[in-house]
Amino acid sequence: MCGVAGFINLDGKSSSKTILKSMTDAISHRGPDSDGQWCEENIAIGHTRLAIIDLTSAASQPMISACNRYVLSYNGEVYNYKELRAELQAEGYHFDSLSDTEVVLHAISAWGKDALLRFNGMFAFAFWDRKDKTLLLARDRYGIKPLYIGRFQDSLIFGSEQKAIQQHPTFHPVINKKALLEYFTFQNIFTSQTLLQNINILPAGNICTVKYKHGGNSAIKIEQYWDYHFREPRYAKCKAEYLEELDRLIQQAVNRQLVSEVELGSYLSGGIDSGAMTALASKQLPYIKTFTCGFDLSSASGIELSFDERTKAEAMSALYKSEHYEMVLKAGDMERCLKTLCAHIEEPRVGQSYPNFYAAKLASKFVKVVLSGIGGDEMFGGYPWRYYRASNCDSFEDYVDKYYLFWQRLIPNKRIKDVFSPVWSEVNEVWTKDIFRDVFKTHQNQLESPEDYINHSLYFEAKTFLHGLFVIEDKLSMAHSLETRVPFMDNDLVDFAMQCPVNLKLNNLRDVVRLNENDPGSKKQKYFKKTKDGKQILRDVMSKYIPDSITKAEKQGFSSPDASWFKGESIDFVKSRLMAEESPLYEFMDRSSVHSLINEHLTGQKNRRLLIWSLLNVDAWIRDAL
Repeated sequence: MCGVAGFINLDGKSSSKTILKSMTDAISHRGPDSDGQWCEENIAIGHTRLAIIDLTSAASQPMISACNRYVLSYNGEVYNYKELRAELQAEGYHFDSLSDTEVVLHAISAWGKDALLRFNGMFAFAFWDRKDKTLLLARDRYGIKPLYIGRFQDSLIFGSEQKAIQQHPTFHPVINKKALLEYFTFQNIFTSQTLLQNINILPAGNICTVKYKHGGNSAIKIEQYWDYHFREPRYAKCKAEYLEELDRLIQQAVNRQLVSEVELGSYLSGGIDSGAMTALASKQLPYIKTFTCGFDLSSASGIELSFDERTKAEAMSALYKSEHYEMVLKAGDMERCLKTLCAHIEEPRVGQSYPNFYAAKLASKFVKVVLSGIGGDEMFGGYPWRYYRASNCDSFEDYVDKYYLFWQRLIPNKRIKDVFSPVWSEVNEVWTKDIFRDVFKTHQNQLESPEDYINHSLYFEAKTFLHGLFVIEDKLSMAHSLETRVPFMDNDLVDFAMQCPVNLKLNNLRDVVRLNENDPGSKKQKYFKKTKDGKQILRDVMSKYIPDSITKAEKQGFSSPDASWFKGESIDFVKSRLMAEESPLYEFMDRSSVHSLINEHLTGQKNRRLLIWSLLNVDAWIRDAL
């Protein structure tokens, strides 16, 4: 796992190794083992290396092909690299290393953009053709690895993190107010925007081609090469066949991702997804190291009393004989890490991410690679209480109305204008409902049944919520020079999940549909709460490896008890940051409107823990960014 950075001067101006070195230095945490810079004419490509496969200098980057035509800076792991290597050798390609980097270099040389569809793994890269003067920038199909592109003056600048782009002398920090409004609607950014003007994230499954032409008129094109397509199978098999196939594929996915020349561990919460990773990995790696973060619940109340899953994790560790480590987080730990955390994640996205920051910090003390269960929920329907809200619709627009209202996670539309009144004239043309609708532009399902609408929701969450999880997980793990692998996103396993019948994922869809049709009242409300419905086929398969106390348990996310802490032990910190006169938030947001929302939480009227976390996060981020 590594860091990519570089730029191309479209006006033909010579590149600078000094500038490039400052860019790679800014992301040295991503690759502390070595770094490299390559400059020629108007192009500069840099790299920082976290050595995982082939630890020798033969795998150093930027890597130049034997014919001297191609240059590659690559971040990621392609798990089927040995199979691709054999194909390329049969075509006459010679290899000087044992790395997957050299396989990626030769694969793109041999197959061009088609190579991207043959890679099974996670990646972001910059590939330069010295002869054709063409730069390719690409991300893996799911967006597990990030890549940002900045356009300032006549330079196109790129990097695994925005802080690399910020080192270029043409960069000037300007807050993107439209993206700020988007974030405070969804607690996420669905478009390719970031909170910094003129820096965008390359969308998942996309490739950017820059065809340089001397004297101007260089062509820049961004195109999608892959997309999710959740759908009901045309010809469904019997349940037993689906169970057998999922069992085979999930074992295959985990085994593929165990390839490493350094020690590998696994996160282990009390849930089925990380439990599946640990259970299957422990079959191949005896005494694997596992890591859990729990929470001090002494001041928690209500539903948050169930948020600490250490007991379940310890029981699974004993079962799989893992070498287990855990950390207990307290209210003050959020305050302690906030500045560092915000500097690393660069822009806030989904959820409260500081527990993940500490989990990565813990794991990095013992291993260089860790398995994660991210993706299990999104591929197999882990959030039924969300999908059910828009499972019985009259049309696509009806679906958008219902799901959009649910996904206004932070500030309801009716209060957005008041909150953003200081900048409303600059953002009032932003229609967040249109942003929501545009997510579906390339998911052309026939919407004829409740199952079709469920598949629409699965698509939406994979494109938005899951992508946000990947961006945050990458930043938090790489902040500690740790590589996170996500076996649920193995290509074969994802292909299976996208065509797995909804009725094998969700237990209660037909009950919800019946209630929607016959009793629109309160009886269906129980289906809008967290339950053990969802991921049924995964639960059934993993019951062979994981205790019933896990596979039959209600869904529990990795969340801290912040609703209690924000109006208890952390209340002084919240007030000192968000009620302060000098908070930079109030250049963009109305102070009294924001204080009103915060007070609704502090007085117990509403649970606004996500909003308070987001305000704290953006406040800290702006202080660092400007």
